[in-house]
Amino acid sequence: MANDPLRDDADDSRPVEGVTEPTRAEIEALVAATPPSGKRRPIGLLAATATFGALLFGYDTGVIAGALPFMYMPGAGGGLGLTDVEEGLVGGLLALGAATGAVVGGRLADRYGRRHNIMLLAVVFVIGTLGCTYSPHIGWLYAFRFILGFAVGGASSIVPMYLSESAPQRIRGPLVALDQFMIVFGQLMAYSANAAVSASRGGPQVQVEHDPTGHFAPGTWVPWDVARTIDDLVVAAGNGDAWRAMLVIGTLPAIALWMGMRMMPESSRWYAARQRYEEAIGSLKRIRDPERDNVAYEINHMVELRRLEANQTTWSLSKALSVRWSRRLIVIGCCLGFFDQLTGINTAMYYLPKILTAAGFSSASAITLNVFTGLASTIGAAVGIYLVGRLARRQVGIYQETGIVIALFSLALVFGFGIAPHLDESGAIASTVPAFLPWLVLILVGVFVFVKQSGTVNWVLVSEIFPARIRGSVQGVAVGAGWIMNAIVTFAFPLMIARLGPAWTYAIFGAINVVALLFYLKVVPETKHHSLEELEEQFRTRYA
Repeated sequence: MANDPLRDDADDSRPVEGVTEPTRAEIEALVAATPPSGKRRPIGLLAATATFGALLFGYDTGVIAGALPFMYMPGAGGGLGLTDVEEGLVGGLLALGAATGAVVGGRLADRYGRRHNIMLLAVVFVIGTLGCTYSPHIGWLYAFRFILGFAVGGASSIVPMYLSESAPQRIRGPLVALDQFMIVFGQLMAYSANAAVSASRGGPQVQVEHDPTGHFAPGTWVPWDVARTIDDLVVAAGNGDAWRAMLVIGTLPAIALWMGMRMMPESSRWYAARQRYEEAIGSLKRIRDPERDNVAYEINHMVELRRLEANQTTWSLSKALSVRWSRRLIVIGCCLGFFDQLTGINTAMYYLPKILTAAGFSSASAITLNVFTGLASTIGAAVGIYLVGRLARRQVGIYQETGIVIALFSLALVFGFGIAPHLDESGAIASTVPAFLPWLVLILVGVFVFVKQSGTVNWVLVSEIFPARIRGSVQGVAVGAGWIMNAIVTFAFPLMIARLGPAWTYAIFGAINVVALLFYLKVVPETKHHSLEELEEQFRTRYA
């Protein structure tokens, strides 16, 4: 009995080697004899609960867009006096933390389980959010943005994996796409909270102590957009600390995530990959409809995959990189992450007020108008759930990249030929700019985020293509690669805008996405019509 693969006290971290897998008849008997491991949870409730992690991902990446205009303000005005480099670091360090969280979180999810790690990440979300909120200066903010990024990266890796492994095949695509919807819904929540806080404070403002030009008397409150154009202005006070109120709201969904996941089962496929079949059956029965789903059929597929791997050496990340077929999947997964970030979507998510200010809007108006693009993004993500359910994965990706190429080149043309001729020597927009052009930029950004979110399929693909026994580790590497590219783009974008201008910046992103379109056309495999176990067997044959 010491080597019984069905025992309850099997090692949590790895399967029992050298053990004969149960036969189909033994599986059916075990399924009939094993009760659910707890109260039944509808798969929709499981998805809604787990995707609070995605909502936090969205909120904590989106909230910075409205916080930055207040952070630019001087310390005397409640801000942090950010420079372009510091601005890039505030966003880039979160992305570097996310890359670390994706890789480390993936390995921990393989060892200790998906549910366990999602609950742990909820605690890290709270710590990171509170640390950022109460940071006394920029150095502390850098540290806690990295910690918060760790939680964001872990959630971006583990939540889609948990959904993919828990979902019935018939709804796996839409269920994982719900993760993307919750990301952009979280961003919409952030933009709405930003707009509400900004409006309650009257937008970024400072109180003048001394104006060398004599235009403003001491004690006068002046919009920061105006005040920053006055050389040697002395500021007495300001409302720059509004960014702290924007950030702290993120603790609420983190608490909800921790409480909700306590009621959810562990991934049955994680149990099966460790030969803990009785627990796998009990977990699966909690989230399956007896009238529509065949638990014995699913468990048998998991056992067949383990049987196929029984004569192979122990899998690890280094082993996967040394095997041709799994190495190719890792390269495809990393490229999916790279190209997802090189769409430039997070330049819109993090820096849209900066973009709209460059197009001619005030800072206060830009923060409010950010809600418009958040709404377009959320509607797009809802459409994306439908598209992923109806179309093949590759078709959705090709649609996305085609629309993005058109939108990015359109933005480059509007900035290059419409707005650039109306810039003065300081780079500010002159009053001669046609009134419709800033609104045209807003519409094009809205179209861009709608197409991007309605066609985002990389999270679905990355959750489906990797081998079961090391899915957490390898998926963490792919998601981590995407976050590293996110850090590069996030840091580089404000510098590109300042030095190259918006026109050339968007032209460069447009050219990169032509390459991404070719990648979807020529390289990305289709995954829609098969179970995860069938896909693994197919990839093993096709890419070997």
